[in-house]
Amino acid sequence: MRIAVLGAAGQLGRDLVPRLAGEVLPLTRADLDLARPETIAPALDRVRPAVLVNCAAFNFVDKAEAEPDAAFAVNAWGVRELARACRSAGTKLVHVSTDYVFGLDAARTTPLAEDDPPGPVSVYGLSKLAGEYVARAADPANLVVRTCGLYGVWGSGGKGGNFVETMLRVAGQGKPLRVVHDQRCTPTYTADLADAIAGLIRAGASGLVHVTSGGDCSWYEFAAEIFRQAGVAADLTPITSGEFGAAARRPGYSVLSNARLVAAGVPAPRPWPEALAAYLAERRNKPA
Repeated sequence: MRIAVLGAAGQLGRDLVPRLAGEVLPLTRADLDLARPETIAPALDRVRPAVLVNCAAFNFVDKAEAEPDAAFAVNAWGVRELARACRSAGTKLVHVSTDYVFGLDAARTTPLAEDDPPGPVSVYGLSKLAGEYVARAADPANLVVRTCGLYGVWGSGGKGGNFVETMLRVAGQGKPLRVVHDQRCTPTYTADLADAIAGLIRAGASGLVHVTSGGDCSWYEFAAEIFRQAGVAADLTPITSGEFGAAARRPGYSVLSNARLVAAGVPAPRPWPEALAAYLAERRNKPA
């Protein structure tokens, strides 16, 4: 089976490409740019995959508040054109989305299932939710995978690294760290997400499926565990979201249930502390 991966040079794409069976076609923005709809159909016509996995997104959460048109151009309208082109080409679309489609239910304390009503509290979250709708509306055979807080050894290039890298870099500089303690989610290792996506493709899954590491934590708790496992002494202080003062609101609780993933016959990813340990080991052994 021929599978194309859009965003193949990114943090998730770099882990996904080697885990897919069959002929894998890595695509970058130079091949197909969601912000330039005229590039989409010609690119699909050239490669003609059976499945296309979209790992590309406008993922600058705070920047999206000031630039909503840019966020929607990629995350919603670009995905709409991609889904239409896939339908015309007979290609199944696998689209990666986010826990940020939730957040309106501030009192939530139990993991969110795929059937729970979304309620984004940011422009980014709204643009990603719109992308989910257009991807699924184009073809019921398409698959949307929601995930959360990605980190992998290839980093998040446009953001200058992932959360783990940032924590270790700032702590290594001896600077104090103030990390939010009132947002609960499940940071997810891209290698484990890639394994799950590959499994869902093999299983022929469609619709909407949540995939994250197991368990949950606050960002402060995640940072504390990063430093504990890495053996780093850090000046770490918990703060509230209000004290942090980000331009975009984040969900107070966006822990996702993996039950539908397991029901599809794909093993749930390991608990987040185990995933973090595997990431840190891979990071140490990554070639320079």
